[in-house]
Amino acid sequence: MAAGELLSSRQREEILRNVRLAQQESGLRFSIYVGDTDDDTRGYARRLHGALGREAARSVLVAVDPQRRRLEIVTGEHAARQLDDRACALAAMSMTSSFSAGDLAGGIAGGVVMLGDHARQPRTLHTDQA
Repeated sequence: MAAGELLSSRQREEILRNVRLAQQESGLRFSIYVGDTDDDTRGYARRLHGALGREAARSVLVAVDPQRRRLEIVTGEHAARQLDDRACALAAMSMTSSFSAGDLAGGIAGGVVMLGDHARQPRTLHTDQA
């Protein structure tokens, strides 16, 4: 089941826009997977995350299997310093609430925004800057 079958082009664009914003705010890399996972959804998501290679440490993967009604958020070692389990759990609750209301795209888009907000790096101002 490809994401293209589940999401319209407009919905994909909205999700990608939110991914770009989350990346800009946090300095982390966000990846979204929507589709079939095997019975071990967590293991499948970890393998996808690991396939990001050198980027995995600074990456957040959101994996959604709509057919199995499963969601996994995997963070790399560096990303986990900015995005703790509590923040991921809050985003997951928000996403699953939207999913259960039939809003797959809105759930993903909103969840990415929440994750980006929680991982946001504060802007550093120096005393010689206004």
